Order: sequence, then structure tokens, then C-alpha cells
Amino acid sequence: MRETITTEGGYLSIETDTAKPDATTIVERKGLGHPDTLADHLAERLSRAYSRYTVERFGAVLHHNFDKLALLGGASEVRYGAGRMTAPVRVLVNGRAAPMCGGEKIPVEGIVEAEVRAFFAERLPEVSQHLNIAFNITSNSSPGAVLTGDAVPDRTRWFNPRSIDDLRERRVRLSNDTSLGTGWAPENPFESFVRELVDHFSGESDFTLSHAWCGSDVKLMGYWDGEQADVVLCVPQKSRLVASRAEYVRNTESVLAECHRLAGLRLPGAETRFRLNARDVPEKDELYLTYTGSSIESGDEGVVGRGNRVNGLITLLRPMNLEGANGKNPVYHVGKLYNIAAQRMAQRLHEATDGHAEVHLVSTTGQRLDQPWRILVRLSSPEVETDKVQALVAESLEGFPALTDELVSDGIVLS
Repeated sequence: MRETITTEGGYLSIETDTAKPDATTIVERKGLGHPDTLADHLAERLSRAYSRYTVERFGAVLHHNFDKLALLGGASEVRYGAGRMTAPVRVLVNGRAAPMCGGEKIPVEGIVEAEVRAFFAERLPEVSQHLNIAFNITSNSSPGAVLTGDAVPDRTRWFNPRSIDDLRERRVRLSNDTSLGTGWAPENPFESFVRELVDHFSGESDFTLSHAWCGSDVKLMGYWDGEQADVVLCVPQKSRLVASRAEYVRNTESVLAECHRLAGLRLPGAETRFRLNARDVPEKDELYLTYTGSSIESGDEGVVGRGNRVNGLITLLRPMNLEGANGKNPVYHVGKLYNIAAQRMAQRLHEATDGHAEVHLVSTTGQRLDQPWRILVRLSSPEVETDKVQALVAESLEGFPALTDELVSDGIVLS
């Protein structure tokens, strides 16, 4: 059943009794030390640091975006029981940021450099002293500033406001782009297991605390048919903490044992097969052995938007889009806000209907942020009260100012 309702901004379509997702699942997750995750998290950190500075100094988030950031891998030398960096990791800070407000200069490069160095000191300490930061930050306005006589188009003041009163979003928040935000719920047990397993090996856990050789550039691709699971997993080891080939092999056995232990807890009764570090050729000493625990040390690259989606997974058989949410402006960039809002709406609808829920929010550039052009809600439940769905959607769309505040204050972890 489908019902379409006219809204202030466009249309809300509600589809009920839709098919639940097939049991077959293909899912990927990249860990904290993966170059794409590093790029995502660093870009978001820069956006939040700049936002906090301008809020504290001027009372508003000024125009910026760091969502085109890229990392270019350095070079390293790896030996059993040792290792070192031989060339720095290059950090390409690509984006835009207002350099001043009301004639007061904003130390954009100073903010960025401090955050980049602090980020790597926390995430990959071995890399923090081997960074080459390239600033490609402009303050050019988007197309649309047409000169007529001596008048100064408002758009040219976006990145050099006379005061925060020049910020159009102080009056009404308009979508910056024509784009799509997508969310769905609930996760199936295998998707939740993938998230937990990658976090277990790439973050701070009992395993990583007791096995310091475990690196954070973890990546998992999994296939699940509802009864059996096949998992391909990469877990690096830190060379200075691995004395020999035999020790490396013993460590991989520890990882596999931990995988099977967690699978027994999270996927009871299922047959789960694991393939670890598939490119290893131990007899030739071709191993996933790294100095830092991440391939960013040796030529790999990381780019915003190529990693996990806003929900933390890459789900090839689920609805998803290709927006790089990290580093986007938290006030009006729909590529960030609509994806978070859609995911939260889907979770609430799942809880309300006890079934599968999908939400798709489509924006039109220049249209009010809280009035999407198209809203598509798909629910597996056959009996749904349309007015309650409409009320939930409307309530969620009113929450963008609070969502911005949550993002700026580090209340949300993306991917």
C-alpha cells in the first residue's frame, strides 16, 4: 500500500507492507586505523574544531567544509622487532573556510594544524612526528554572485561576513545541495557482529590492551545467508612488538581464536568461517606486519567518503548513498544532516512498528532544510497509522538546530 501526502516542501510517500530485506547480507566495515576512516574522522574533527572556535568567538558556525580532505601514505621500513618511518604521511587539507568575521582574522591554518597533529598523536602516535600538511583552503563563494553595477552580492559575504547577521542561515536554513539522505533499521545480528568485531580489534578492548602488537588498520568483508557466515578479515601487527615469523603466526592464531569466541557469543548455532590476512605468504615473510599498525605508513591513501557510511557500515544489499558526510558544514549541508536524520527516523519507526523501516530524504538546493522535496518512508508492517508516521517525520524535521549543536559538541560519532 502506498499513500502520498503533500507537504510544505514537497511530498511524503508512505509505503507499507513492503518486503523485509532478504536474509542474505554482504557487509563491510573499516576500522579506526584504516586510511579512509582516518580521513573521515580527521575531516570531521577539523569541522568541529573550526565550528567551536567561531561559535565561541562570534556566536555562530561560520561557513566552511573540509569534506574533500585526503591522506597520501608515507613510506616505512619494517623488520622483526623493529621499524621506522622513512617518508612522511601527507595530509591534504582541501576545503573552504571563512578567514575572518567583522574584520577579525580567524587563524584557520593554526586551528587545522593543531587538530591534525593532535589527531595523529591520539590515533597513530608513530606517525605524528612524520606529517607533511598541505593547506588547500580557499574562501571562494559558490556560483551565483552576479555583479550588477556597484552592488555587492550577498553571496560574496558568505566567507567574509561583516557580522553574523550576514549569515543567511541565521534567518532560515536552506539546503546547500540537491542530495539524498538514507537510513534503515534494524540491523540484523550479523551486521551488529561485524561492527563489534572490527571495533574489538581496532579500538580499545581487553584484547588490544593485552595484545599491544595488534594494529588498528582492520578491515572486514562478510557474507551471511541467515545460517552460515563467511568472513575475510585483515588485522595488522606492529613490527617492533613481533620478534619473529613464528611469533607473527602465533599472534594470528590468537586473533582467529578470538574471532571464533565472539562468533559463538553473537551468532550462536551459526557456522562461521574466517579467513585472516589473505595476502600473507609466511614462508616468504610477506605478512601484514607494519610499523604503525596502519597501511597509511606505506603508500596507501585515504579519502573522505570512501569508508563507512553514517551508520558505521558499508552494506551493499541495503539502501545507501555515496555522500561523504564527515567534514561537511553541520548547519545546512544535507549530505551530513539528512543522512543522520534519516537514520534516526528509521530507528524510531522500527521501534514504533516492530518491523523493518527505511527513510529517504531528498533535498532541493536552496529549499528550506526542514522541508525536503521528497520523503519516502518504507515499512514492512502491513498496518500503520499514517498520521502517526507523518507526525514523527514532522517532529524529526524540526530538530535540525539541535542536531547542529549535537554535532558541534562532539555528541555524534559518524562512521
